[in-house]
Amino acid sequence: MVTTVLLPAARRMKSPEERLEFFERIEAGFARQARWTTAIAGASGLYLVYVLDAWDRFKQLGYWWMHAMVLVWAIFTLMLFVIEPVWLHRWLRARAKRDPEQTFALIQRLHWFLLAISLLTIAGGVGGSHGWLAG
Repeated sequence: MVTTVLLPAARRMKSPEERLEFFERIEAGFARQARWTTAIAGASGLYLVYVLDAWDRFKQLGYWWMHAMVLVWAIFTLMLFVIEPVWLHRWLRARAKRDPEQTFALIQRLHWFLLAISLLTIAGGVGGSHGWLAG
């Protein structure tokens, strides 16, 4: 939603300062929701691995998509709970004062990267769980 709807809508605003203010205001609401859903996703994934006793899959390269799920979850968890509130938010705000256009472009690139690795991981998980991937 942020990458494909919010950022393009903000990009259409004339002023770079207005874009960043709009993004920060709306994104704060998404961040709260994302923290909850990321925690739930991690807990449900851990529960599934435990109930299915699937720990040995982490030793097999054929289950690379399970490693990718944990990695993507860890990236989002670190971003939402540690990096963004402790450092990133202040750094982006200071950077935006110097160069708002490039800062907004950086935010867009980072969100597109996160979306791309998430979609790759989802495709791998679907394919792997259905036996479509060679392992």
